Amino acid sequence: MKKYTKLIVAAVIAAIFIGTFVFLWQKSQPKEVLYTELMAKMDSIQKTTIITGKIEPRNEVSVKPQISGIIAELMKEPGQYVQQGEVIAKVKVIPDMQQLSSAESRVRLATLNLKQAQVDYDREEALHNQKLVSDDEFEKIRQQLRQAKEERSAAEEALQVVRDGVSKSNASASSTLIRATISGVILDIPVKVGNSVINSNTFNDGTTIATVANMNDLIFRGNIDETEVGQLVIGMPMKITIGALQDMTFNAALEYISPKATESNGANQFEIKAAVSVGSKAVSGVASGATLRSGYSANAEIVLVRADNVLTVPESAIEFSGDSTFVYVVKPAKDKPEYVRTQVVTGLSDGVNIQIKSGLKKDDKVRGPQIITDDKED
Repeated sequence: MKKYTKLIVAAVIAAIFIGTFVFLWQKSQPKEVLYTELMAKMDSIQKTTIITGKIEPRNEVSVKPQISGIIAELMKEPGQYVQQGEVIAKVKVIPDMQQLSSAESRVRLATLNLKQAQVDYDREEALHNQKLVSDDEFEKIRQQLRQAKEERSAAEEALQVVRDGVSKSNASASSTLIRATISGVILDIPVKVGNSVINSNTFNDGTTIATVANMNDLIFRGNIDETEVGQLVIGMPMKITIGALQDMTFNAALEYISPKATESNGANQFEIKAAVSVGSKAVSGVASGATLRSGYSANAEIVLVRADNVLTVPESAIEFSGDSTFVYVVKPAKDKPEYVRTQVVTGLSDGVNIQIKSGLKKDDKVRGPQIITDDKED
């Protein structure tokens, strides 16, 4: 009995040994290398570039006061639409003491001159009634009285403007009323009621009461690298994408390329501007009720070069060797495909597919990347 047990154990050990040997021998055998096969076909290829920038109105106007003073009332808020000439704010004048004193002195002097002119007129009128003064002389005295009255009226209006910022005769065109200089949307009102403001003069730019822009005339502003700017032409179409509004997309046309570069992070960049079409036909993917806002970040896609109806293959099938390019053309065989190394002339590439100018013809099959198999399946 013990003899049979030993034989069985020996047989099991031998079987395990032989099985292990066979397994290791199979694993050590070289596996057949398999490749994908790709078809040469007619297609269109385009090379594009993406430019990062922002959306902004073409014309953005800063509304500033014509006089210095304090904001007494704000009639509008940011986001509201205003017509040209519409009142945005009202300013309470804080008169300059020197100008006020001068205006008051002018009124006093004009009053004295008027009194004297009235006395001269009354005396001359009495003499004229007695035929002692000619009509010509009397008319001169009357003219002097008229001038004296006009001078006092002008002096009083000047005093009202200095003191109150408005006179009775020009109340509708008062400089205390800050009006929109263009029609558009109010982007910002950086002042509050009670803030002091100054008018623009030789020494400063003045206080901005509001910023107004026409949001129906927008441009895309961005920068492009010097390696690509040479391929741009005025009028080239662009596709503008605004990520903040669920990939809101517009058509645009390139209208400006800066003649001078600016350095950014060690690279030369050229500013570009493109007119954005905001008509309903130019927009795609727009959320209902979406509103364009000045300063939105956007990406512009420009097609730099395009080739239509050309022979193409996936770029993964190309072998680069120095200045030459090759593909492995698939030749049918009995056991397995045969790959023939063939030189080709390439053209435009979009990073996925590449143009073949010569060396291949339509429907030729070429070798692609190697098929990677999972060892566990063996």
